[in-house]
Amino acid sequence: MARQTALFEAILTDLKTHAAVLGPRRLVSIFFGGGTPSLMQPEWVGEIVSTARSLFPPTDDIEISLEANPTDAEIARYEAFKAAGINRLSLGVQSLDDRALKFLGRNHSAREALIGLETARVVFGRVSIDLIYALPDQTLSDWADELTLAAQLGIEHISPYQLSLEPNTAFGRAARRGRLKLPPPEMGEAFYNKTQAVLESLGFEAYEVSNHAKGRAAQSTHNCAIWEGVDYIGIGPGGHGRVTIDGVRHATVTLSDLLTYTAQAQITGTGVAREALTLLEADEEALMLGLRLRDGVDLERFKMLDIPARAQGLISDQFLNIENNRLSATPKGRVVLDRLLYELLS
Repeated sequence: MARQTALFEAILTDLKTHAAVLGPRRLVSIFFGGGTPSLMQPEWVGEIVSTARSLFPPTDDIEISLEANPTDAEIARYEAFKAAGINRLSLGVQSLDDRALKFLGRNHSAREALIGLETARVVFGRVSIDLIYALPDQTLSDWADELTLAAQLGIEHISPYQLSLEPNTAFGRAARRGRLKLPPPEMGEAFYNKTQAVLESLGFEAYEVSNHAKGRAAQSTHNCAIWEGVDYIGIGPGGHGRVTIDGVRHATVTLSDLLTYTAQAQITGTGVAREALTLLEADEEALMLGLRLRDGVDLERFKMLDIPARAQGLISDQFLNIENNRLSATPKGRVVLDRLLYELLS
């Protein structure tokens, strides 16, 4: 409990330090993420929200999201979070299939996920879930059925992700040893295209590579702000941010170790380090993030990169499109976006 209290106090201190450095800003969103923030006391969440709103005047339609696990779904606790200011819940469902959940190491069942989702929907209204595809023995038909079920549950936002095998993880090691039977790599594109087709047909627009929403109002304000290059503060161990100070874009990173972070915040007022980005670095990053959005990017910003000349071949091959001076990836291009970015920025 002492560590949690120290972290809570460090977050409040860090917020105040940021406000002093950044000056007047409008607060458009708050996102409690990075692990299991739903285990935090609702009273502390309310104090953090209240402090942030007092330091940065909020917009009328401010979005305040909280990540939670289905096993946290107690209506009294959710009501307490709502009273603390939370108006959108991001539920870590990951799958609606018990076999898949067991493989992923989740401690909830599909039934518990459905119960948690309904509880969240009743309390918050605005609910997002994440789902993972390209799992062992999963077929395109299985995935289409799961997406169809998810879309019928009264939620407004779905974030589907392909299972990623990182080298130094249990999944990565098992794959190297041949103990993990996943769909072949070439099936990744088929799964992605099936995702787009099913969700679009059910009213969930793909406004970003891995995010679908029931109309513009259901899009994640917080994530859109990051992809559009708006300043954001990352607070708490391991947090990342981007802030503009005196016209210069800075990358910020927070100390990842809990004890070190809280001690540093107590001594200096912040556990965050800043590094100035060059104009080229800032532009390249903005392009990489902005092209994830269906609306793409305004080319006026990227004159230094000479994008129209670099993009001609990709436009001819129907991977990219330029319209009204905006560059965007086509549906075909979004499947291979990493490769397109490599070609544009090489």
